[in-house]
Order: sequence, then C-alpha cells, then structure tokens
Amino acid sequence: MKNFRITEEENQKFHQLAEEHQMKESVYFRFLISQKPKDYPEIVQLLKQLINEVNYIGHNINQIVKSIHSGYLGINDEKVLIAYMKKLNEEVKKAAEIIGNQ
Repeated sequence: MKNFRITEEENQKFHQLAEEHQMKESVYFRFLISQKPKDYPEIVQLLKQLINEVNYIGHNINQIVKSIHSGYLGINDEKVLIAYMKKLNEEVKKAAEIIGNQ
C-alpha cells in the first residue's frame, strides 16, 4: 500500500472525475496509471479520421506536384496546393486540441 498527499482542491477534482467516470476512486486511480491509447476509443477514432484526411490531402498534393514537374502548373494549382496545406494544418491542430482536452 502506498499513500499520496494531494491538496484538498486536487482531491475534489479527483473525486469529481471518478464520479464522472462512474468509478470508485480506487478503481479510477488504477485506471489512470494503467491507461493505454486503446482505452480512449474516441481518440483512436479521431486519429483514424485524421489519417484518412491526411492521406486524401497527400494524394491531391502529389497530383499537383506531378503537374508542377510536368510543366503544367496553373495559377489555380498553386492556390489549391496552398489550400490543401492549410486544411492539413487545421485538421492536425483540431485533433491536437481535442486530444489535449481529454
């Protein structure tokens, strides 16, 4: 058995989180120290969606790069490439924010 000291504020927060997860505090504590990514299906799903989006955007970027190398780059291609890169950055940022708030 191991004892830990936490502030009253931390204790209240811990108690609240355990209740929100409908777990006894001891069970919730064991959950916290043993958790793995698979314990968060919503994060796994979010990452799968992000991977699919990145793959889609990557495919489109590759097509644009091929047209650049072929000498067929149009003004719209450059704008589309920039738009895809912005979209990619937005999706990654959104996922990071969601994961960070878990």
